Amino acid sequence: MEPVVSLNPGTTLGAYQIGVLVSYMLFGVTTAQMYIYYTRFPKDSIQLRVLVAFVWACELAHTLCVGYGLYVWTISEYRHPELIFGHYNTSLAVAVVFSGLIGASVQGFFSLRIYFLSRKVYIPLFICIMSFWRLLSSILVLTGTLQSSTVEGAEGQWGWALLASWSVSAANDLAITVALVTILIRQRTYAQKRTVVLVDKLIAWTIETGMLTSACGILMLICFVTMRNNYIFLAFFAVEARMFSNSLLASLNSRETLRAMNEVSVSISLPPLPTFEFSSNIAPPTKPALTISNTSQCDEVVHEDV
Repeated sequence: MEPVVSLNPGTTLGAYQIGVLVSYMLFGVTTAQMYIYYTRFPKDSIQLRVLVAFVWACELAHTLCVGYGLYVWTISEYRHPELIFGHYNTSLAVAVVFSGLIGASVQGFFSLRIYFLSRKVYIPLFICIMSFWRLLSSILVLTGTLQSSTVEGAEGQWGWALLASWSVSAANDLAITVALVTILIRQRTYAQKRTVVLVDKLIAWTIETGMLTSACGILMLICFVTMRNNYIFLAFFAVEARMFSNSLLASLNSRETLRAMNEVSVSISLPPLPTFEFSSNIAPPTKPALTISNTSQCDEVVHEDV
C-alpha cells in the first residue's frame, strides 16, 4: 500500500504555477523592450548590443526551464504528489544557473555605469565580485542537485550555496541602487537649471527598478528560509530573472524619453519673441527690436537664458 502524502496544492503547485504565468507575461514585456531597443538605438556599441542579446537568450532558456518544471509536476507526475518533494526537479536547477548568468550580466552593466559616473573603482569592483560569487553559487547548486536524488539531500548538502546566492544578489541590488542614487544626488548639485528635472527623473527610475529587483530577491529569500514545506519561494524565483532583464532594458530605452525631455526643456528656455501693439495713428516699425539672423545667435540666447 502506497503511503499517504499530505500535500497542499495551493501553496505548492498553485504558487509555482502563478509564478510561472507571471514570469511568462514579463518575458513578453522583455521581448517587446528588446525590439524597441534594437529599433531605436541601432548605433549603440557592439558590446552593448551583444549584452542585450545574451541576456534575452538566457531569459528564453530560463523561461523554458521553469515552464518544463511545471509540466513535469502537473503532467508527467500527475497523481503522484509524493514525487513533488521526493526528488529534485533538474530543470529548476538549470534555471538557477541561467538566473545567475542574467543577474551577473545586469549587475555587471550597472557596476560599469557606477564606474563611469564616479570614476572610482572600489564600489564597482565589489559589485562585480559579488555578482561572480552569485554565479559560482548557482553552478554549485546545479552540481549538487545532479548528485542528489532527493530534495532533502540536495538542500541538506547545497542549501547553503542557494542561500548565499540569493543573499548576495539581494545585497548587491541594494548596493547598486544606493550607489547610483548617491552619485546622481551629487551630480544634481552641479546640474544646470534645465537638467535638474532630468536628474530627478533618473533618481526616481533608479529607485523604482532597483527596489523591485531587491524586494523580489528578499521576499524569495524569506520564503525559502521560513517556509521549506511549500514552493512559494519558487514563484518569486520564476519572476526574479525577469526583473533583472526588464531593469536593464528599461534603463537603456529610457534614453529616448530623457532626450525628449531635454529638447522640451531647451525649447521652453528660449525667450519669447517681442510683441508690439499698434495704434491707428502710429505706423508700425519697419523691423522688430530683436532679430535672430542665424542659428548661432539663437544658441547664444539659449545659453544666456540658462
